[in-house]
Amino acid sequence: MSKQGDKLDRGRLRSSNITVIISIALVLFLLGLFGLILVNAKSYADYIKEQLKVEAFFNDEYDPRLQDKELERQQQFIDSLKIKHAFVKKVEYISKEKASDIAKKELGISDNDIFEANIFPASALITLQPDFVNPAQVDSIKTLLGADPIISDVVNDDELMTTVYNNIDRIRFWLMILAGIFLVIAMVLINNSIRLRIFAKRFSIKTMQLVGARRRFIIKPFLFQSSLLGLLGAILAIIILGFLWYYFASLVNLPFWHNEYYYLMLILVVVGVVIALISTGIATWRYLRLNTDQLY
Repeated sequence: MSKQGDKLDRGRLRSSNITVIISIALVLFLLGLFGLILVNAKSYADYIKEQLKVEAFFNDEYDPRLQDKELERQQQFIDSLKIKHAFVKKVEYISKEKASDIAKKELGISDNDIFEANIFPASALITLQPDFVNPAQVDSIKTLLGADPIISDVVNDDELMTTVYNNIDRIRFWLMILAGIFLVIAMVLINNSIRLRIFAKRFSIKTMQLVGARRRFIIKPFLFQSSLLGLLGAILAIIILGFLWYYFASLVNLPFWHNEYYYLMLILVVVGVVIALISTGIATWRYLRLNTDQLY
């Protein structure tokens, strides 16, 4: 009978552990799924910001003695942008010929006789780093670029940039609020799963206390087991997320990996382990303080 009882207890324990791992994994999977949305929303926001370019137009050189060096001076200016300024992500040189072709396409004109040759000035089309795309910093950048004597004018679509920036900022704010709510929900659900597991072991906890075991000695193995369960749940959630994201990224031609995914995986592991430890410590301590009659 005792052997059959031991087998039954071990079976129940394995079943309880598996249930806790699956519960933690499901909760962390939902949290990780929202984390994926946050990371890719930031990447998409950065992509949109990179489309809000600044264009610096070069002065036309009318002195015949300096016209031969005009292209060289413009190239030196572009090279200096890449070296001196952290706000520059990429610079594209727009020659006078290319500017005329762009204008013809935008206006839907194919006749070369309508435009005089090279009536549009050459320019540097500057893609800014996403962190610098906000109204205040873009105005400072335009002032800085316009102060160079080789530049005649610096333009960008201020209205579009302000609208896009404000919308992105608003969306990011609400996503962070939702992320906080998801984190709280994850903490509550993981806490409940761990507390149910400790509840099932409450008589064992009290028995060890009655035979003289110290509280630290009683709590320690429960903390170790719960941290292991939290870790296994986090790993399982990460594996499921990885397969799901691989399939989705392949389906819509998105990059599979971002450096931010390291932080996302670390957050899932930390949340799973830390909440499991805290919940176990609180629940075990609670049953240690109860009288035997209160356990029922």
